[in-house]
Amino acid sequence: MIAVISTLNFIINIVWFLVIASAIFSWLYAFNVINTNNQAINMIGRSLYQLTEPVYRPIRSILPNMGGVDLSPLVVLVILYFLQMLLNYTIAPALLGL
Repeated sequence: MIAVISTLNFIINIVWFLVIASAIFSWLYAFNVINTNNQAINMIGRSLYQLTEPVYRPIRSILPNMGGVDLSPLVVLVILYFLQMLLNYTIAPALLGL
């Protein structure tokens, strides 16, 4: 059972870093810091978009329009934090009998 809990924590951590990378990439893209004509940069951007957009889309439909500010990555990070705390401090001790 510890292996399952550790694997779920690992997956949550990977998604956490993907969300952070996606947010940073979107800022760099918005401020024209990166060269979007570069094929490698464009591929990284498309990959991050395709990985994170299915998670952001339902949250964006719930959140009000904030102009140019996208709060969906912040909401995703809060949800991931909640899931990790729930897993580590509620579910894991109950399953392991601690």
